[in-house]
Amino acid sequence: MWSVGWFAAAGWAGVFALVAGPAPHRVWGACAAVGYLCAAGAALRPRGCGRPSVGLALAGAVAVPLLVLLVCGGAQSEVGVIERSGVLTLRQAHPYLTAPRTVAEVTPYLPGMAVFGLPGAVLGDGAWPQRLLGDARLWCAAAFLGCVWAALREARRGRAHGGPAPGGAGWRSGGSAGRPAEGAAGRARGGWAGRPAGGTGRRGAVGTFVASPVVALPLCVSGVDLPLTGLLFLALVYAARRRPVAAGLALAAACSLKWTAWPAVAVAVALLAHRGGAGAAVRAAAVAVGGTVAVVLPSAVLAPGPLVAQVFAFPTGRGPWETPAASPLPGRLLADLGPGGWYAAVALLATGGLAVAVSLLVRPPSGLVPAADRLAAGLCAAFLLAPAGRFGYLALPVALAVLARLAADRGTAGPTHGTGVPAPPRPRTVPSPACRTP
Repeated sequence: MWSVGWFAAAGWAGVFALVAGPAPHRVWGACAAVGYLCAAGAALRPRGCGRPSVGLALAGAVAVPLLVLLVCGGAQSEVGVIERSGVLTLRQAHPYLTAPRTVAEVTPYLPGMAVFGLPGAVLGDGAWPQRLLGDARLWCAAAFLGCVWAALREARRGRAHGGPAPGGAGWRSGGSAGRPAEGAAGRARGGWAGRPAGGTGRRGAVGTFVASPVVALPLCVSGVDLPLTGLLFLALVYAARRRPVAAGLALAAACSLKWTAWPAVAVAVALLAHRGGAGAAVRAAAVAVGGTVAVVLPSAVLAPGPLVAQVFAFPTGRGPWETPAASPLPGRLLADLGPGGWYAAVALLATGGLAVAVSLLVRPPSGLVPAADRLAAGLCAAFLLAPAGRFGYLALPVALAVLARLAADRGTAGPTHGTGVPAPPRPRTVPSPACRTP
């Protein structure tokens, strides 16, 4: 099965190499196709489905194309926008040009995104090591990987210390103080500390996901949505672990990058209300809103007009500049019909958001996986029905759903994550009389 997956990824990358318009996408496709084919070949060998194939995929789909693009200066326009935002923030305390003349001069992000452009602004355009280290993609990738590492570590800590399981199930309600139901047998079946039957551990699963086109392509060519993905995942893990302040801080960081992260506040608050009570939910919401306001307010005071026009009007197709997000999604097709179609798309978008909000009230998520699925469903609806959008935006909800399952405990004998039903107690092994100490 590993070889089949790598062959499929190679075909996907090959399509980018042949037909993609932007040059960085073609570079990534050519390098990644070779890497995936090498990984598929390694997976065909006996016992070759683990680290060798994952390492080859990471080298071919991430390391090599990223290095080539960094050295050659190839990147999507978003990278230049982030780096310019860092320079403007140092100069004028906000990241927006007051009178953009072209689409390339528009900054469609909230002020928090400028953080990833600050290293380049500080290092400047000197020798190539400075330009390399100042590239915003490196810092976006570092933020994403750091958030994923912290989230998985938090989930593991919860199981190791007998805390609330992020998945919401698979933990015994009886016995010694909420002890995990996973013992040696569970670890042998592929728990957190064990290795699944496929021949690679949880680290290999995370490496496989990072090497997949869902993460590898944006990491190499733009990286703009990766910090948002990592922070939302971290916030949901903290919410599932009943840590409202930490969840609120992660939400505040995400919500200060792009306003598409704002629906995550409702999902995380509903999860906390179900698992930790109304007090925990209120604390998380207060921290999230307060932190977001603290980051956005200075720019809103210094440049209210540019912020509204570039961050809110431009991405929805209502600004003076034509947005390049023009994939033929349902909302975009409706908006192209004229003003009536645009309002119809907005009405459908609002209806989808209302449906998700009602579902959170009627049936709040009980664990990490249900919460991630609910947020992913809402984001998918938003991206499909928005008046302007791209197919690439759908990588964010896909990544959230996959990461939640990587963090959930697959080694327990309990029911589906998030059901809240405790797993049956693990049978105790009684040593034979011959093994007992006299």
